Amino acid sequence: MSMFCFQCEQTAGGTGCTKQGVCGKSAECANLQDDITAALITLARAVDGKPADSKTEALFMDALFMCVTNVNFDPKDLAAMRDRILHAAVAAGGANSYRPEDLFHGDKDVVSLRSTLLFGLRGMAAYAHHARVLGKTDPKVSGWFQKGMKALGDDHTVEEWLGLIMEFGQVNLACMALLDAANTGAYGNPVPTRVSTAQEKGPFIIVTGHDLHDLKMLLEQSEGKGVNIYTHGEMLPAHGYPELKKYKHLKGHFGTAWQNQQKEFADLPGVVLFTTNCIMPPRPTYIQHLATTAEVGWPGVQHIAADEQGRKDFSGIIQQAIAIGGWKETRPGSYELMTGFAHNAVLSVADKVVAAVKSGALKHIYLVGGCDGAKLGRDYYTEFVEKTPKDTVVLTLACGKFRFNHLQDKLGDIGGIPRLLDMGQCNDAYSAIQVAVALAKVFNCGVNDLPLSLVLSWYEQKAVCILLTLLSLGIQNIRIGPSLPAFVSPTVLNVLVEKFGLTPITTPDADLKALAG
Repeated sequence: MSMFCFQCEQTAGGTGCTKQGVCGKSAECANLQDDITAALITLARAVDGKPADSKTEALFMDALFMCVTNVNFDPKDLAAMRDRILHAAVAAGGANSYRPEDLFHGDKDVVSLRSTLLFGLRGMAAYAHHARVLGKTDPKVSGWFQKGMKALGDDHTVEEWLGLIMEFGQVNLACMALLDAANTGAYGNPVPTRVSTAQEKGPFIIVTGHDLHDLKMLLEQSEGKGVNIYTHGEMLPAHGYPELKKYKHLKGHFGTAWQNQQKEFADLPGVVLFTTNCIMPPRPTYIQHLATTAEVGWPGVQHIAADEQGRKDFSGIIQQAIAIGGWKETRPGSYELMTGFAHNAVLSVADKVVAAVKSGALKHIYLVGGCDGAKLGRDYYTEFVEKTPKDTVVLTLACGKFRFNHLQDKLGDIGGIPRLLDMGQCNDAYSAIQVAVALAKVFNCGVNDLPLSLVLSWYEQKAVCILLTLLSLGIQNIRIGPSLPAFVSPTVLNVLVEKFGLTPITTPDADLKALAG
């Protein structure tokens, strides 16, 4: 069975996976995801012009989220989602069906622009999902899934496609603001926090992914049960939220980024809960110790679904962790990690930052963040951060920080301001934007006039939607790597380079010299 997928940075040959996804996705799953996408376009046509329906809006979000890289690898789940969408389209009155084979065929520039918008929508769907489970929705965001999916099936000029993509970037900014409000409203504003990497003796559950609501429910249900909870990957920033860090059995952070899980989870004497995109093909040594929730799925792995009230019963994995027994002895961590420097924390010391810039003690700010991955070339980001001058500060976010966040203490500080500031998860790019806007206001200049440079790494579709938001804000001269997206055609790339100065990374030395100048 053949397939075609070029939505992630590691796609085969830098052009597209045609037999099996580099991520581990089978051809059957890839084709079902195309079926889901085509069905969503059909549904968007069927409901076009009709009053918004919350169940339909949720269906758009959940289905798009399910198609993000490393979320769901179970053909049964994907087929069931496709059928739900087609049933909804029929119930809405039916429409001309969109053919999945038309998604990635045709004029290469149109395919590029269509794909860029589609992948951005998939990324935004994950963020909207996290906000929705916390009771936060925005009609502008929810309604745009329907608008965007219908647009994918329509004909547009290049200028119209670019207009849609820039409009989407602004909608995603609203979505990230929505999620920021949902998280801080539920758990408080993050505060700078040191996080242990020690592994304490006894039963444990590791929580990976992004969903803080799942972590909170697990903490509530496991409290007093003798089971320690550890974060993994993008869950590290959870330790900065007051309403999460108050749980004494939230012990620390285990491991690094998602692509190392097959090594890090081998022979693990505990349970791992996957809450969002991050799951890799599990190995036999630990597959029986895994659980998934939300839209995540792998054949044969236990799945914990929410009831009608949104509550999830984690008692099964809590008892499983107790039965496994956990680590036999406490293992000290080799270093501590720092997190919790979201916009509220950074802006609380904005006067120190401004004074440092004016005095010359702080000459440049680099935002070095984004997705991590296994593909060669990502050591660039480690070397880049190591070589940043001592009179500069590095803001970071998302799992790309695991390339260098162990260097926190080595990098030191500037007048009490740590030189490495972890702003949170990938969606916390919103925090970085808020800080940049605030500093531009103080210095009475545009964001592009600040001594601020963005050096980004990407892997999947949430990085795509964040990049589109940055471009929609007119932010110039972004460095991106380790390779350019395969779905961006040469013509579209030329437009991005000419209009926004989007530039591939080269070497740390060359890029630092260019950016400092």
